[in-house]
Amino acid sequence: MIEETATVVAINGRHVTVTSTIKSTCHSCHQQDDCGSGQIAKAIPHKALTTTITAGQHNLQVGDEVVIGLSEKSLLGSALQVYLLPLLMMIAFATIGQFYLVEQLQLHELIALIFAGVGGYLGFVIAQKKQSSLHAQANLQPKLLRKCADIIATVELNS
Repeated sequence: MIEETATVVAINGRHVTVTSTIKSTCHSCHQQDDCGSGQIAKAIPHKALTTTITAGQHNLQVGDEVVIGLSEKSLLGSALQVYLLPLLMMIAFATIGQFYLVEQLQLHELIALIFAGVGGYLGFVIAQKKQSSLHAQANLQPKLLRKCADIIATVELNS
């Protein structure tokens, strides 16, 4: 599970709106003053992402810190579909175009290139259809995992 800390900014019945700041890893590196990426990270303001999720059984108030999570399996499966399916379809169609149409039927190589483009486009359309299904969208929604512990102020007493 990929986890991120977020802050509750609004509550609407069972749904809570949370916001989380995108953090750059450059701020934790000791070489940030000498690195070009570190300089760019300092110049660009941090972005905040806001999403609405179901609160479940948690008793939340505005300002509470919560941990939200996203399933690694769902995220990786979605990435594989979106990136690999068009690529594999393009390679398969290019192979068919090259070895069947160009080599066997002696057609121009432009036909193989057109087949590759059609295969990539079909792979994109198939991936888009699979990702737009309600099941895929539900799996890619962050879930509220837990409420962060409340900070309790402590005072040392000298005796």
